[in-house]
Amino acid sequence: MNRTFNSNGYCDPRLHYMVDLSSRLKEIKSMIDDEKYFTINRARQYGKTTILSALADYLDDGYEVVSLDFQTMSSLSFESEQLFVAAFSEELLDLAGELPADIKEKLSEFAGQSAQINSLQALFKVMKNWCKESEKRIVLIIDEVDTAANNQVFVDFLAQLRACYLKRRRVRTFQSVILAGVYDVRSIKGKIHPDETYMENSPWNIAADFLVDMSFSSKDIVGMLVEYENDRHTGMNMIEIADVLYDYTSGYPYLVSRLCKLMDERIAGTTGFENKSSVWTKAGCLSAVKMLLEENNPLFDSLVNKLYRFPELNKVISRHLFQGQPIAYDADDPIVRNARMFGFVEVHNSMVQIANRIFETRLYNRYLSNYKEQNSDIYTGGSRENLEANH
Repeated sequence: MNRTFNSNGYCDPRLHYMVDLSSRLKEIKSMIDDEKYFTINRARQYGKTTILSALADYLDDGYEVVSLDFQTMSSLSFESEQLFVAAFSEELLDLAGELPADIKEKLSEFAGQSAQINSLQALFKVMKNWCKESEKRIVLIIDEVDTAANNQVFVDFLAQLRACYLKRRRVRTFQSVILAGVYDVRSIKGKIHPDETYMENSPWNIAADFLVDMSFSSKDIVGMLVEYENDRHTGMNMIEIADVLYDYTSGYPYLVSRLCKLMDERIAGTTGFENKSSVWTKAGCLSAVKMLLEENNPLFDSLVNKLYRFPELNKVISRHLFQGQPIAYDADDPIVRNARMFGFVEVHNSMVQIANRIFETRLYNRYLSNYKEQNSDIYTGGSRENLEANH
């Protein structure tokens, strides 16, 4: 089977051309070896699921890895503690490896009593017993965890994980817990301590910082292109093509893969690009950029949706693009935090910048098409040509 470039779902090295993740996996494993609990928060389609899938395989020899996805659990599962315990137990039964007989029996009991007296406390007692009985240390991975972030059941679930972490020196529990999503669950507040003041605290304040760079460097992109070139023999200048791809995407994983996919499958064979050799050139890259900017895709839809949901963010981005208004980085500014979390912007030298040229041009074009008064003051000094000229 011929491999392809993939821009839908997670990447499988047997099926898709992808960058070498080994250095990133080594960094993450080091955190797991050190018993760290942490979150992987990145924007949509930034390779979270791909890295988690690869990590499960990478850890397979030394750890028992249990990978869950909260998107597979219905919203009803988070409406009560009992329903959550039943759904979570069912997921564990489906996805865990060989379970000890007593653990399997108890989880089956929980899964069959969705409206009965299941409790998180009872569930975690069973999971701690599982950790105690398991020959290998257990690593718990939960993807799309922010699907459930806005309800008390999830806050209570985090509090139980936090309690496990704090007791790990005295009671054997998970070697590591990894929560992945767009939103940082460390910002969720929960009433954890049942004392007189009922102090509010984050139920995930035990999380270690996750500093692994998941964006693609030019070198990473070259490595992916080498695999493609070994199969297709186009004669491309791989360093030049990687530099052009990086220049427009700043290494945003989806954008890199999407451009490559458009070049390979949509542009090759069209006028001016009759074969693979002619498309894997700078001109082919620029044609793919134009095609990408004109299409609708889930990433662009997500970006636009965030602008509707966060009007202040919309205003800041608009002023930055059309009036050149600089944005100083303020870690306490929720607008800037959201923009960074959603992948709109990056921080360089304490200043906020649009994350990449693709986003910058797409957003610029959106504002131009949405506003009818082209001579408004907001456009002073701004035009599509000026934007392109700045690069």
